[in-house]
This record gives sequence, C-alpha cells and structure tokens, in this order.
Amino acid sequence: MNLLEQKCADVGMKMTEQRKLILHVLTTAADHPSVESVYERAKKLDDSISMATVYRTLNMLDELNLVVRHEFKENFSRYEVNDEHHHHLIDLETGDVIEFQNRELELLKEKIAQELGYELVDHRLELYGKKSR
Repeated sequence: MNLLEQKCADVGMKMTEQRKLILHVLTTAADHPSVESVYERAKKLDDSISMATVYRTLNMLDELNLVVRHEFKENFSRYEVNDEHHHHLIDLETGDVIEFQNRELELLKEKIAQELGYELVDHRLELYGKKSR
C-alpha cells in the first residue's frame, strides 16, 4: 500500500480496485493530469473504469485535501498529489508546469504576513511566464 492509499484508508475511504488504479495514475504522473488524462491513463490499465468514477474519486480526494486541484488559467482543472509544499511556474507558450521550491521566498511570505499582523496558515503561488529568448 502506497502512502496515498494509506492516507485514504486512514480517513475511511473504501479502497476499491478502481480507486487504487486512479491513485496509481496520480502517484506515478510526471505531470499535472486533467480528469480526462487520468481517465485515459486508467482506461489503458482497466477498460471497465468510467469517467464518472474518475470524477467522483478526484472530487473526494480534493475534498479530503489529499490532492490539489489547479486551474492554471485554463478551462479545465489539473490534479496532483498533496504531498510536498512547492510552487508552480507555468509556461504560457507550451503549457508546461515547472515545480519549484525556494527558501528565500518562504521566509519572505512569512515576513509579509507578520508585518501585516497575520499568521500565515496557507498559500498558493503560481507564476506565469514566457521563456526568455
């Protein structure tokens, strides 16, 4: 059982074979797949899986905060496992999503919140750009 499966079991989610398959697709994805991409990848492994099952499972995982749903200024959502804190740089020309971490940025966000009289409890940063020529 992988870590995501264990987290699902810990919150009482019934682990059907199709849900395990969806979790497998998510945990092995090198990108941030859309619902349609998750469905297509899962369908190659089990042709009995339905789009409705993928939608319901992803919505449930999102509600449980086990995946993160991103829109990246697109007309569809993309998903990733909620396992480590990072940010995204989205290439506006190719649609590529680059994940990054930056310690200085983390410290700056905390400092800004403190200066404004707040305790930072959550945040999301998405940068959009075009490759420098």
